[in-house]
Amino acid sequence: MKAITVKQPGGPEQLQFSEQPKPIAGNGELLIRVHAAAINRTDIITREGRSGYAKSPILGVEVAGTVVEADGQSCFQIGDKVMGLVNGGGYAEYAVMPADRAMKIPSGLSFEQGAAIPEVFLTAFQTLFWIGKLQEKETVLIHAGASGVGTAAIQLAKQLRNATVIVTAGSDEKLSFCRELGADVTINYKEQSFEEEVLKATNGVGVDVLLDFIGADYWEKNIASIKKEGRWVLIGTLGGPIIKEVNLLQLMAKYIQLTGTLLTPRSDAYKAKLTKDFIQKAAALFESGKLKPIVDTVFPIEEAAKAHIHMEESRNIGKIVLKIRE
Repeated sequence: MKAITVKQPGGPEQLQFSEQPKPIAGNGELLIRVHAAAINRTDIITREGRSGYAKSPILGVEVAGTVVEADGQSCFQIGDKVMGLVNGGGYAEYAVMPADRAMKIPSGLSFEQGAAIPEVFLTAFQTLFWIGKLQEKETVLIHAGASGVGTAAIQLAKQLRNATVIVTAGSDEKLSFCRELGADVTINYKEQSFEEEVLKATNGVGVDVLLDFIGADYWEKNIASIKKEGRWVLIGTLGGPIIKEVNLLQLMAKYIQLTGTLLTPRSDAYKAKLTKDFIQKAAALFESGKLKPIVDTVFPIEEAAKAHIHMEESRNIGKIVLKIRE
């Protein structure tokens, strides 16, 4: 089969479309004929050689496609259209997926739309509800609101908790799109001091939950933006991982709960449990159209390097998807 691998750690030019062995499904696994796979920042980290948990030489952690092999204990049948997380190997014509984290693609959605759901919606669901404990009508600040996880988080916060959603993004186009998805307050971080705008929007109190992709660059501003006893979930370090000076008293004085998390290196059991909970709470909302995957651009798999550049330049609103086959 054809697949995308990395010649050696480095830039997008290191991606190659080459012949690779077709994977073999084991007990409790499905063999998927992949129609579409989505790009994630974890793929870029892996390509650069900065990831220590990628076991497959083939990139990609989420796919959508059709089941071609399933064991007798699975609830899935050959021909079912499914989406879900894989343990690497997604940028390929075939991939193996644990059956307990496969999800049927909601009716009316394409394979490209299906591929745009698993990683970002599961990440947003995990951070908002499992870790952030977002409650009904609380206020949440979502950085990188136009990103894949950001667009998913806006929708989940509104649909499942009727939360007040504040987002940051770097262009008027991105902010406008966030408002279309339900964001109540939008802040252009390039033109406004977001912590000042957050305090204005919350009558000086701050937000209950803070979803942070940025890290070091936003440390002081985030502390100013979160309320007492707020829950701060760190899921990215686009602004750097190292803070030169930290005053821990600032966290203590506001009783802040700061939790860091990643999804890709989590255990199979964790991902399966998360997938089950997500489907129970969100499947009907996809079917009704109240939740929708946001696809920015679809690239043919042969242009995976262009897709990585598109993400690295932060040009996307929503997900970037690779099309493997019709």
